[in-house]
Amino acid sequence: MLHYMGMAKRGGSVHVATTIKRSKGKVYRTILLRRTYRDQGQVKHETLGNLSHLPEDLIELIRRRLSGESFAPVSEQWQIVRSLPHGHVVAVLQTMRRLGLPELLASRPSAERELVLAMTASRILQPASKLATARTLQSETRTSSLSLELGLGEVEERRLYQALDWLVARQARIEGKLARRHLVEGTLILYDVSGSFYTGRESTLVQFGYSRDGRPGLPQIVYGLLCNAEGCPVSVEVFAGNTADPVTFTEQIGKVRRRFRVGRVVFVGDRGMITSRRIDEDLRGRQGLDWITALRADSIQKLASGGVIERSLFDDRDLAEVSSPDYPGERLIVCRNPLLADQRARKRRELLEATEKGLAALAAAVARPKRALRGKERIALRLGRMIDRYQVAKHFTWEIGDASFTYARNPVSIEAESALDGLYVVRTSVPAADLAAAEVVRAYKDLAKVERAFRSLKSVDLKVRPIFHWLDQRSRAHVFLCMLAYYV
Repeated sequence: MLHYMGMAKRGGSVHVATTIKRSKGKVYRTILLRRTYRDQGQVKHETLGNLSHLPEDLIELIRRRLSGESFAPVSEQWQIVRSLPHGHVVAVLQTMRRLGLPELLASRPSAERELVLAMTASRILQPASKLATARTLQSETRTSSLSLELGLGEVEERRLYQALDWLVARQARIEGKLARRHLVEGTLILYDVSGSFYTGRESTLVQFGYSRDGRPGLPQIVYGLLCNAEGCPVSVEVFAGNTADPVTFTEQIGKVRRRFRVGRVVFVGDRGMITSRRIDEDLRGRQGLDWITALRADSIQKLASGGVIERSLFDDRDLAEVSSPDYPGERLIVCRNPLLADQRARKRRELLEATEKGLAALAAAVARPKRALRGKERIALRLGRMIDRYQVAKHFTWEIGDASFTYARNPVSIEAESALDGLYVVRTSVPAADLAAAEVVRAYKDLAKVERAFRSLKSVDLKVRPIFHWLDQRSRAHVFLCMLAYYV
């Protein structure tokens, strides 16, 4: 606080003076604001204020200003030449640290670990190729404060590739840590497979296969994602693009039992993943292994034909538990979804109408008086192209002659399929004492969490595709890096 002593009455220089007094062994230091002036030839001092209680830096500032030094507003002394986005970087890095991601990667800091952290954060903040990522981290072209926060220095593309090689070499160890953190004995494990088209070269993983990206003209890789019951990713494995889903599942059983050392586990997978053959060859009869999956449409039809599934099961609720000698030691939980039933009925009606329209056009082409379509082979060829488009050929019958074509709906087939509209059957080996029927169905529906992970990986969130890497290990590292980003 500045203690004001009164208005000065005379002109003169103002300065800061320090006085020291000693009394009874103590030293008293006083800092005063004074004016020096002459009065009838004598030099006199007038105290204008007491500065003793002001901060030292402020006193020094007053002293310098009174001595003639000039000051200007800060805004006039500084020029902003560059401003880097920072808030989102801090949010991601803090989340990574709270999750213990640095320690998951390696117990000790290293250049490779920091680069992997940078690539993981970049995949969340601004997903791009490794070349583009390197540019966002370099001093001249950086787009955020990420490289400064991690103390990376100059980042070259080759250093990122070296860090990827370091990461894939440690993948098994890192996944083991994730498993110990998120998997327990008797846990539910969700597993599903997806794939991504590939634009690199010279990789043995790149093969043509069933494209989930809707790009059948491009080769692909396949990857299986293993999550806990909450949908938290624990492991990802890359396979050749022509690998069948059930084959990838067999690999996961050994991984969970041997690498992760989980003795009791319930695998949850869709009907195309955990097939009857996989159950018989890989799961049934093995201590500690249970499963939850679903039946294919033909298997459901067989149960219905045998009287196991009837509409009367759903008088009171949309869920019923049945058994069948075809599935020994398993529980079959039949579910009805009224909304799905309406959707399937409407879709079938639309496909039947479209197919019937095409069949009518074909019959007209055969029957027209001029330039009529002739010959069994030619008629059959056009018929095949048309029915393949709508996939409901089983609901029609037809007869082809050299100069004739007739068709009709198959009401028996249509009625049999309609009876199963909205029905699906979940099969499990888990005893009812451990998991109620509704809980089994809920666990099967939790596969949607893995599908959500795939959507995040493939969409604008993380952009796992396109994949440009040439080497198999780099492709594996890239997919694993994207999984770590999804984990964050």
